[in-house]
Amino acid sequence: MKKFDISTDSTCDLYLDEYKNLDVSVGKLGFTIEKNGVLNEYVDDFKSHDDYVNFYNELKKGGIPKTSILNLQAHIDLFTDMAKRGIVNVLHISQSDGLSPTIVNARKAIEIVKEQYPNINYLALESKTTTIGEGMLVKLACKLRDEGKSNQEVYDILEKEKMHLQHFVVVDDLMFLKRGGRISGPKALIGTILKVKPIIQFTKAGKLEITEKVNGLNKALKTVIDEMKKFTKNKYFDIEIVHTNNLQTANLLANMIEEQFGLRPEIRIMGPIIGSHVGPGAVAVAFISNEERPY
Repeated sequence: MKKFDISTDSTCDLYLDEYKNLDVSVGKLGFTIEKNGVLNEYVDDFKSHDDYVNFYNELKKGGIPKTSILNLQAHIDLFTDMAKRGIVNVLHISQSDGLSPTIVNARKAIEIVKEQYPNINYLALESKTTTIGEGMLVKLACKLRDEGKSNQEVYDILEKEKMHLQHFVVVDDLMFLKRGGRISGPKALIGTILKVKPIIQFTKAGKLEITEKVNGLNKALKTVIDEMKKFTKNKYFDIEIVHTNNLQTANLLANMIEEQFGLRPEIRIMGPIIGSHVGPGAVAVAFISNEERPY
């Protein structure tokens, strides 16, 4: 019998059926797409692969996405619903505070819900990651929960292992990074003309930073493989690839990883929240290593 329940936010990019199968509650973020002066609102709850593809096609056609955080009231609603169902022990996993103050809202909401349900023991973990990295921590938490550990025990394990999550992101369109303030407009324009592929990693502070810039896709993927060689597997080792509607490059990277490391990564498609910031055509790999993040 499980000792606690797990919740998270939709930036972890699990699919809808995975939340159900893993028995995980989720707070769903919202986003908008502006096109031709028309603003349409959406919720991060895509139900089919076509929903993801259509989203990235809209961005390629000129749609301008904007995302919002999971606000305080959304967290209150999420935790209140769990408390009403008699759930006393919870581990909530939130995206990196280097990207969003979501964890602040989560912890404030717990204190507010405690006023009405004083017996609850809800813990909120800031993951220092997002998208598949955050999803990997959620799945690890589920595995440890099902082994009989408590929410405090799993919190302590994830608090350590999150710093061993490595990420390498290869972005296709620099203009999306420009909109997010990661690079300047002139650099984005020049980089696009010269076909520069920035390689992005998560820092120890949980921020996404450009760590290398290389010319051309093939060199970028080879650089990712060379960087991966610097790390060794730990007992929680897992590896996944995520793409923003670029299955061809995702498969190419998976082939290179399989040839080099003898392991075929799972390939997934990124959700709209983080996908709005990296843009269509991006590919990323994440894995858990013995070593902590270098930056």
